[in-house]
Amino acid sequence: MQRNISNQAIFVIAACTMARAAGAEVMDATANGFTIRYQVTIAAERAAVYKAAVEDIGKWWSAEHTISGNAKNLYVHTTVPGCFCETLGEHAAIQHLAVSFVNPGVIIRLSGGLGPLGLLGVNGNMTWEFEDANPGTSFVLQYAVGGYLDGGLDAIAGAVDGVLVEAVTRLKSYAETGSPD
Repeated sequence: MQRNISNQAIFVIAACTMARAAGAEVMDATANGFTIRYQVTIAAERAAVYKAAVEDIGKWWSAEHTISGNAKNLYVHTTVPGCFCETLGEHAAIQHLAVSFVNPGVIIRLSGGLGPLGLLGVNGNMTWEFEDANPGTSFVLQYAVGGYLDGGLDAIAGAVDGVLVEAVTRLKSYAETGSPD
């Protein structure tokens, strides 16, 4: 069954707006933008966490935060230019974020509006940082978004925070146990 992409995008915006914010820190939020930062220690070696984050994104990202409804359609090409993309079937696809910097095993920088933010007058810079910790790996996700949204971007900072908290929590669980749940 082919999905109506515009209706699906509206659904994703609504879901993002209703997402429960918890765990990450909304460092600042104004009408023109916000910054979210989340740091977690993952009980796995850095190379394994990096591999899980990049090569296995379809195994830990929530299907609820995709356009296709299937997280297995997500992939990350860690080249410059590369992308955090999703196949939609019938030769259709979407680029959620563009890869603008890669230092394998250390940092990935992604640019753009993640998910429904891509439909708004915004741009963002997201980094995934991987560092050895004792024990395991320190993983930091930071996302700075700026631009325009009628009513102000600060109104959706908590919802974006909720989606990213869920993502990082699922990555941590997947890297440690092999299951995102």
